[in-house]
Amino acid sequence: MKYATSTNGTRLAYEQSGSGPHLLLVHGSVLNRARWTTIRPRFEPHFTVSAMDRRGYGDSGDQSDYAIEREFEDIVAVVKALGAPVLLFGHSFGALCALEAAMRTDRLAGLVLYEPFIGEGEGFCTPEQLRRLDDLLAAGDRDGVVRAFMAEVMGMAPQQVEALQSSPTWANRVAAAHTIPREHRAEERYRLPVERAARLSTPVLLLQGGNSLPVFATVIARLQSVLPNARTAVLPGQQHMAMETAPDLVVTAVLDFWRALR
Repeated sequence: MKYATSTNGTRLAYEQSGSGPHLLLVHGSVLNRARWTTIRPRFEPHFTVSAMDRRGYGDSGDQSDYAIEREFEDIVAVVKALGAPVLLFGHSFGALCALEAAMRTDRLAGLVLYEPFIGEGEGFCTPEQLRRLDDLLAAGDRDGVVRAFMAEVMGMAPQQVEALQSSPTWANRVAAAHTIPREHRAEERYRLPVERAARLSTPVLLLQGGNSLPVFATVIARLQSVLPNARTAVLPGQQHMAMETAPDLVVTAVLDFWRALR
């Protein structure tokens, strides 16, 4: 395990493997760097792969006073620790944070964003769902927070939730239960800084699942129209977790993007 310290004082953990140019993986909500377990070995022959734990996850530290801006600073700190150039790959909430980090560093060779959620005031959680998650968290029922999020927000069937509960990653999800409400509130408050984004010269690959929810297609189309050096790759038949359901498809898209930059 390696560590970097953010400008806000948070200690950030990242696991490194492989060889070659640097690829930094930034996970989304609910699960830590284990999110990349399926896909990491496929990247290792091509890159020195670093999978970070965001604040509040895994082996990284946290602070009680949360602000999404600290997430942006965290990614920049890890990028700086790796040394340029870095290919930065963020998924979901991690993709949103990676986009903002890219506007704060000149050390990136490229940026891959897999379905960031930019709701411009709208979130996945209803106010009632967020209150329920808050109540469960206040009661110390971290397991209940994750189960409620999966079943009531993500709409997973009972058997799917049960399968997750029996998986080795469940303990990691429960350990990060406190991050779920705060990240969803942060997404609701976030507004894309269009003028700054339009000045981002870093080449960007926008990944979209061909069968993903329509909201993601809307976000990707908007980013494509705003970012001056972006291209979109649609992953046929996939949804929001193609790094697990079709890892070779994701790796091929990223490698094609990377080779075009060189």
